[in-house]
Amino acid sequence: MLDTASQPTVPPAAASPARTTTGAIRTLGSNPATAPVMLHPGDAIPARKRLLYIILLGALTALGPFTIDLYLPAFPVLEDDFQTTAAAIQLTLTGTMIGFGVGQLIVGPLSDKVGRRVPLISVTALHVIASIAAALAPTLMLLSVSRVFMGIGAAAGGVVAMAIVRDLFGGKRLVVMLSRLALVTGVAPVVAPLVGAGLLAVMPWRGLFIVLAVYGALLLVCAVLLVPETLPPARRGGRGGTTVLQRYRSVLSDRVFLGVLVIGGMTFSGLFSYLSASSFLFQEGYGFDAQQYGLLFAVNSLGLVVGVQTASRLAARFGPQWVLAGSTATLVLASSMIIVLDQLGLGLWGTVVPLFLFMTACGFTFPCIQVLALDRHGKAAGTAASILGAVNFGVAGLISPVVGWISQDTGITGTSMAVVMVGCGVVAVLALWLIVRPRSVAQLTP
Repeated sequence: MLDTASQPTVPPAAASPARTTTGAIRTLGSNPATAPVMLHPGDAIPARKRLLYIILLGALTALGPFTIDLYLPAFPVLEDDFQTTAAAIQLTLTGTMIGFGVGQLIVGPLSDKVGRRVPLISVTALHVIASIAAALAPTLMLLSVSRVFMGIGAAAGGVVAMAIVRDLFGGKRLVVMLSRLALVTGVAPVVAPLVGAGLLAVMPWRGLFIVLAVYGALLLVCAVLLVPETLPPARRGGRGGTTVLQRYRSVLSDRVFLGVLVIGGMTFSGLFSYLSASSFLFQEGYGFDAQQYGLLFAVNSLGLVVGVQTASRLAARFGPQWVLAGSTATLVLASSMIIVLDQLGLGLWGTVVPLFLFMTACGFTFPCIQVLALDRHGKAAGTAASILGAVNFGVAGLISPVVGWISQDTGITGTSMAVVMVGCGVVAVLALWLIVRPRSVAQLTP
């Protein structure tokens, strides 16, 4: 809690918010001595406007996962259309994720240097142009190039959204706001393929990219009209924020941030291992039709939602590091249960029940990762968010295909999927206790 006695005195006639030397905001009224102290700019934002920001920033955050995953159901159609191999089609996905990772590493530090609006608007415009190019691409090569630029263009949304939240909020309110974005980050990759499958029923695969172009264009208009500049020029300089190299050094020299980075990458890798294997496991292994498969996704998404919303309350009360202690242990336990129950021959229920627990644990993990990563780096929030996002999606893109690799001879089973998930969970647990070290992390400010 900020000590109000240490604040500079203010003339009694003052009647508007004033900044203290610490950067806190004091709301002044008839009696400045008893006026509430607002530690962060967002504390003065009315509830309705905060809701608007949540919706808009959530939509910006979802652009990345939807850009990556919306067209996954169209892979067989693309393979037939371009008369190529499944591996060649997979490369378009790899290119998208590479572009997404590189874009975040560029946009994050840039937003710390020049402000949030310019990178957000310019890179989102690139996404719209690249989406139209993908829809019109006559060859697989041009589609692949367009997908790389779509990935770069989608990178701004999530990075700048998290940076804006960190600009405006801190402490326990930061937990609540980031939990909303974490909900989108976790649910969007699960929902996007379902939306893509539904769209494919009424349009050709090229229409998916037109939908993404329209989505990007709507976000572009909203960014121009509704997103404020939350990083004023006075806060773009200073120690640790003068150059890109200094910002990267200030973030990557933080032991807690590095540990959180590993936990985030492993959690996303476990999630994407499930996403990449689930179609083969449930449709080919357990005989699900498209509707049953979609219902399974919806149920697992519910677990993710419950986890995220519950985590925000627990993290604000006990600290995000202690929520991570429970959630990362559950990742290991739930995925281990899948292996044990699958080997015991318990079939479908032996997989889906612990899988629901795994997804719920992911929901508990995501907002805590974001809070620990960003709360410590207000001056380099864009850089921290970019590294976090790039590592999450980049590592997941590298690890998730391992499920298919180890299943080449036997086909994908609950065990082969869960082996990768267990490995990711174990690494996350080790990173928490050996690198982050929860007892060394200070409690959040009120």
